[in-house]
Amino acid sequence: MADYIPGPDANFQAWQSNFVTYANANLVALGLVAGDMTPVTAAQSIWVAAFPAHIAAAAAAKAAKQAKDDARSVYVSVIRPLVRRLQASAVVSDAEKASLGITVAQTPGPIGAPTTAPIVSVECGNRLQHTLRFVDSATPTRKAKPAGVLGVEIWNKVGTTPPASEGELRFVAVDTNAPYVLNFDSVDGNKTAFYWLRWVSPTGERGPWSEQAQATVAA
Repeated sequence: MADYIPGPDANFQAWQSNFVTYANANLVALGLVAGDMTPVTAAQSIWVAAFPAHIAAAAAAKAAKQAKDDARSVYVSVIRPLVRRLQASAVVSDAEKASLGITVAQTPGPIGAPTTAPIVSVECGNRLQHTLRFVDSATPTRKAKPAGVLGVEIWNKVGTTPPASEGELRFVAVDTNAPYVLNFDSVDGNKTAFYWLRWVSPTGERGPWSEQAQATVAA
């Protein structure tokens, strides 16, 4: 059952005023005496002083916050041009920038070759088509590539026997975002496609090969 006393303060204010006014005007009919209302009216006096004080304080706080936000916006707008000058200045050292608490440009180090391998799965439901999906061996439940990796190199061999070495592989593509869809010529139908994949960095450094994956090319 819902409480008869309203939750919002403004609604409570109207409710309590009506309650006390009606009760005081109808004491006899309600079976009350003036003393019954004494603690109620005493508490009402405290409430009717506190409620408008709260309203005023809330309004003042809102105005103060707006004034603070406006002041910060103006302050920041004059700081940023000066910081841009300092960032571009040849006489301001990185140590001085750090002391000022402003951004110090970082010189990127070499990325290095990837150290993990892709895990590849092959979907072959469509005729003369394979869809390759790949994740990293270190984070197999995530779709993201490893940090510092441009994409995955895809190599394959189409035939009847697996490749004995990478020298038997044909380069297919560098793909930056799984899945990769590979279409085959009709002459490849019913043959097996063997896949080797490896991560490649933006500077061309390559990681280790994946485990071989394979699937039949549907004719």
